[in-house]
Amino acid sequence: MGRTGLRRIIDAEKLELVGAYVYGSKKVGADAGALAKRDNIGVLATNDRADILALDADVVLHCPRITQPYDALVDDVVALLESGKNVVSIAGFHWPAAHGAGYASRLEQAALQGGVTLAGVGVNPGMVVERLIMAATAMSHELDRVSVFETVDASGMASPEFVFGLMGLDSDPAKRDIREGPLADLYGTLFSEVLHFFAAELGGKVTEILPDHRLTLAEKQIETAAGPIRPGHVAATEWRWLAKTDLGPELLLSILWTADPSLHGDDRQGHWTIRLDGRPVIKMTLDIEEADPTKPPSRALTDATIAVAINAIPHVVAAPPGLFAFHPPAAWSVA
Repeated sequence: MGRTGLRRIIDAEKLELVGAYVYGSKKVGADAGALAKRDNIGVLATNDRADILALDADVVLHCPRITQPYDALVDDVVALLESGKNVVSIAGFHWPAAHGAGYASRLEQAALQGGVTLAGVGVNPGMVVERLIMAATAMSHELDRVSVFETVDASGMASPEFVFGLMGLDSDPAKRDIREGPLADLYGTLFSEVLHFFAAELGGKVTEILPDHRLTLAEKQIETAAGPIRPGHVAATEWRWLAKTDLGPELLLSILWTADPSLHGDDRQGHWTIRLDGRPVIKMTLDIEEADPTKPPSRALTDATIAVAINAIPHVVAAPPGLFAFHPPAAWSVA
């Protein structure tokens, strides 16, 4: 994600790269252009936070991996905001109010102190429910439930740290049930922002969140770009929550990460299968595909995520100081 974002900024006519922060020591001192497989541009990568905080920059494109615990990135974001830099993040911060007034107010106060704005953006969270589905509810006379089923094919993802660590694939359920513990807490916290945003945009609030996480085990060894999934180990994780609201409409959110989509039959079509139950019933399928067959399929979702972030920059910079979110037009409301 970070390298793709770097390329898009370097290639953009209306953006100028003035700094680059890296999380590993091997890239320190490298030219940012070279890191992005572009010509050298004279901006050297650093892993010193003070270097970044001292920059005269309008906006920071914040692209770290989601971390455990979820709030581990808050200190960095607060420091960036207090230094007077707008922040567009793909690592959370979509709807901070989901985690209570204390969590949200610290971020908001930092933004107000710096006279800048914080926005969490992405595809999911950030786009599918918050901008596409919420806009579609304007076609609903009655709205009972929104169901969102996401499928991500992890077979072509080359990072063992991501596939086996953050996705939880190839874990042994006999030794550790990942449906409980740090991973479940991480994703429950992250995706709760989608659930609370949904309720807030309808004019209400979440009254209950019911988790129902599921695992699919490999019957035989499955080869992936990150390494093998062993028999009896986790071949797919489905993180699943049902949010109930005080207005009536529910949101069912299912996130399936799999080493082999054929394990799940034909029920999962495209990246997202969406259903709005009520009057009328509305069905949608959303797919994001890589146009170049020589490139890994996962590049398409990376491109889409970074495109959302880059396209958000002028809106975030122009927004008043504080916390920013895109609000869909004419969402459903109680008559």
